[in-house]
Amino acid sequence: MQTTCKKLVISLLTTSLFACAATQDNQTSTSVSPYTNVAPVVATAQPTTSAPTSADDGVITLEQAMADPDWIGRQPESAWWGLDGKSVFYTRKREGSVVRDTWQRPLSGNDNGTRVGLNQLDQASVDGAISDASHAFTAWEFEGNLFARNNATGKVMQLTRDNQQPSQLQFLTDGRLSYRASSGFYAIDVTTGRSEMLVSWLFDDAPKGVKPAEDMLAEEQQKLIQVIAKRRADRQARFDYQQTLQSQNASMTAAPFYLPDHHELVDARLSPDGRYVLLAEQESQSFRKDTDIMPNYVTDDGRIDPVKARQRVHDAKPFSQYLWLLDIKQGAQHALSYNNLPGINDDVLASVKAENAKAKGETYTPNRLPRDIQLLEDWYWSQSAIQWHSDGKQVAIMLEAWDNKDRWLVTVDLTKNKLVTQHRLHDDAWVNYDFNSFGWMHNSETLYYLSEQTGYSQLYIKPLKGKEKALTSGEYEVNGLTLTKDDSQFYFKGNKKHPGIYEIYRVTTADGKLEQLTDLNGMTDYQLSPDESKLLLTHSKTTLPPELYVQDAKAGAEVSRLTNTVSDKFKALPWTAPQVVKVPSSHTKQPIFAKVYLPADYQQGDARRAVIFNHGAGYLQNSDLGWSGYFREFMFHNMLAQQGYVVMDMDYRASKGYGRDWRTAIYRHMGKPEIEDLADGVNWLVDNANVDRKRVGTYGGSYGGFMTFMALFTAPDLFQAGAALRPVSDWAHYNHGYTSNILNMPQVDPIAYRRSSPIYFAEGLKKPLLINSPMVDSNVFFEDSVRLVQRLIELGKTDYFETAIFPMENHGFVEPSSWLDEYRRIYKLFEQNL
Repeated sequence: MQTTCKKLVISLLTTSLFACAATQDNQTSTSVSPYTNVAPVVATAQPTTSAPTSADDGVITLEQAMADPDWIGRQPESAWWGLDGKSVFYTRKREGSVVRDTWQRPLSGNDNGTRVGLNQLDQASVDGAISDASHAFTAWEFEGNLFARNNATGKVMQLTRDNQQPSQLQFLTDGRLSYRASSGFYAIDVTTGRSEMLVSWLFDDAPKGVKPAEDMLAEEQQKLIQVIAKRRADRQARFDYQQTLQSQNASMTAAPFYLPDHHELVDARLSPDGRYVLLAEQESQSFRKDTDIMPNYVTDDGRIDPVKARQRVHDAKPFSQYLWLLDIKQGAQHALSYNNLPGINDDVLASVKAENAKAKGETYTPNRLPRDIQLLEDWYWSQSAIQWHSDGKQVAIMLEAWDNKDRWLVTVDLTKNKLVTQHRLHDDAWVNYDFNSFGWMHNSETLYYLSEQTGYSQLYIKPLKGKEKALTSGEYEVNGLTLTKDDSQFYFKGNKKHPGIYEIYRVTTADGKLEQLTDLNGMTDYQLSPDESKLLLTHSKTTLPPELYVQDAKAGAEVSRLTNTVSDKFKALPWTAPQVVKVPSSHTKQPIFAKVYLPADYQQGDARRAVIFNHGAGYLQNSDLGWSGYFREFMFHNMLAQQGYVVMDMDYRASKGYGRDWRTAIYRHMGKPEIEDLADGVNWLVDNANVDRKRVGTYGGSYGGFMTFMALFTAPDLFQAGAALRPVSDWAHYNHGYTSNILNMPQVDPIAYRRSSPIYFAEGLKKPLLINSPMVDSNVFFEDSVRLVQRLIELGKTDYFETAIFPMENHGFVEPSSWLDEYRRIYKLFEQNL
């Protein structure tokens, strides 16, 4: 490869960013269906006779695209309502700094608001604030301390100033504010400031006055020596006195509950009436070995730092978590058994085990041993897997099997100390680690929950002693639930009108009447105002980063923009907005949605060069109509389009937003469905975008790097070159939480791991491959690239691959110099080989 790289530029376009954004704003919901290609305005490129050398010439260079993203404008990163509902707060990165400032923006006005002073942050940081049943008081936490506001007078009181680090704030049914700190729950009377510990627990053996003799020698000693006998009797008397005092004197702090020694807390939740704690615990364990390290070669002190690293999926061991019901009033504790969970003894992997046994010439005999059960861990929610009803009389728990095949929503019979199954979701592949939100209706003993049981995430309600009822249905995803105070309606975010367009909806609980509230045609998130009359919206489009808007909580209401943080420099550059097209699939009925960046004159002249970008994560949606987290790639793809390339970005099978079957298509064989989809993408480009089949390359990072490997190794004629960035080469070395969902465990399903891991197919490489790897990657270890490179060396692939290492970068690059170096190499690869 050449050792120098020319300056990269994008020619000045005649259509501005505002023209593209305005066109998208004017789209109507009735014009878009899930089966319609969505084609935002594509700006027209003007030919240039010489390459501009800087952004000052009205164009963007690769150096600019990979620069510190502050130049784009530092958009709102999170937003929340003020307590009075008359203003909103948001955080925004300080220019040239890692510090995030808090800003306040009144609903009236025409600027971005004002930055909140540090001396006022305690009264502005009310995200997550809670109110009591009568709405007399509102409470929140700031920097480890508790605050409460008298809503009638507006007076704010600081309730604590200590180092307890409180969490799990809730108002009890008696009006006191409770919180958890360390191994206990406390309550504060917000009117007097009086505080008390309600309950605590220890993982230890319960204390005794004296320990019984452990053997014959001790027994005889205690019989023979009178002084020893007397001292033991004295200790027992003092112990008995203290126990009696604690039980009879109400001023004393209650004795702690004692739980199994050598165990540790997973979660604990106090009932709103203050009577119970539902607690989950597990055996104390280390989730890594001493040999799980990651050398950091470039450090402050000039020495090698053996950074502790995560465990590999291969080394993970199954384990259960245990549930306890602590009765504070009675001082009793009850273990809750999983034995009555439906399917607890099912051998859900019997067919997989039989297939792997047959491959080794063995026979598998199914077993009916109880499965390991844990609290469900959803990767996206902020709620607990334990949810008490607001009156404290019922509690619901979301459980999952360690093997990832089942999810149970259970309640607890508090009179019999027994779990009662309310809903079971089984998936032969794996239960999703998203779309698991659940809770209680405020005013009845009715549960609500999301479930993929129909193939898409939909909303259900279920009375404790009744049948479930679907409030939504269809081939779209429901998420981001908000239940109104009177239980009459749920608000949610969904992609009903098009897989790539997310709007805000409202459904009535009585009859399931659905109402679309926003019509912005992009990516939209929301927060309902405290009085439930307005929506705070965070909205973006493909060419417009996220900004804040406000709208009345009704369909067709006017939308007002609250922030305008995108820089003039970014706005001045006329971007090519990608089309979102449907690529026909050769293997499924559903089309493959993809973004396509087209040169203005792509239908003219010789067949074009093309690049297909593979997004990371696997389960991620990138062919939507919102601003992408891959904003640098967005700018790189614009640059390529201006130089005559056609660029495609596919939501291949495994991607998010298209339902359960699309998500699980890769079960036990990662890298096969996705590459089939890439092949369909190439065919579409050839048939529809004037692309030369022999001039197509591919690239991607993380999961996208894995796909680059699999494409070049298993379909070597599909692409002429590929770049794999921070790539996975062997899934047995990746983490447990992600990999075991899709491929089961390596010891159980080695077939799945071998056919899904690129390192086993390296002999197929016959086209140029660039491997870019950060060396302090705590997600995909540098070792993945090292082992693959050794394999390629042994296979004699010297002429087909090059590597670049980034000694000071983690999985997500930080330094602009690293981003620029990486993309210069990618660009050079395509320029030389396409």
